[in-house]
Amino acid sequence: MPKANVFNMAGQQVGEIELSEAIFGIEPNQVVVHEVVKNHLANCRQGTQSALTRAEVSGGGKKPWRQKGTGHARQGSTRAPQWTHGGIVFAPKPRDYSYTLNKKVKRLALKSALSAKAAEGAILVVDELKLPEIKTKAMKDFMNAAGVTKSVVITPEVDEIVIKSARNIPGVVTTTAKILSVYDIVNAKQIVIDKAALAIIEEVYA
Repeated sequence: MPKANVFNMAGQQVGEIELSEAIFGIEPNQVVVHEVVKNHLANCRQGTQSALTRAEVSGGGKKPWRQKGTGHARQGSTRAPQWTHGGIVFAPKPRDYSYTLNKKVKRLALKSALSAKAAEGAILVVDELKLPEIKTKAMKDFMNAAGVTKSVVITPEVDEIVIKSARNIPGVVTTTAKILSVYDIVNAKQIVIDKAALAIIEEVYA
């Protein structure tokens, strides 16, 4: 049974908790994790790149010189790709790079990513992740005391105080228990989970 250390907001270890075998104890499937991360990055692409083909570049309507007898290679337009200011051969056009994956694939990838972090001992559970006010220093002090660096902070619900306290700390991402990103988990060195959020994760993804 995988386990994680439990910390308080002072950054002190106050105990240990057993994690769900079905979510944090499976054999990680690296192929599926790679597929989901690749899908995430593709879906993030704007796809707004655009260039002009020879048909779209202005000018070039007149044949630059006659077909034969000049000693030059034959040319039909000064906007052909080999000319300066000519069009682009296979010009990129706006397109949608996004595609979908099966729910089972995404769920397996999430469990694999969480299991890999659990095996590394990179999951920290906080008995109650609460801050009295929006203050980056308070969040930073907790993370330093607990030995947390680049991490994903998971709360049970949207917590504006935690989100705004953590958003200026480099490498720290905040999310809720029901909206977990495989990319963020793989990209982080540690996962900081509120104890209530852990219960939601084990209920929703089991």
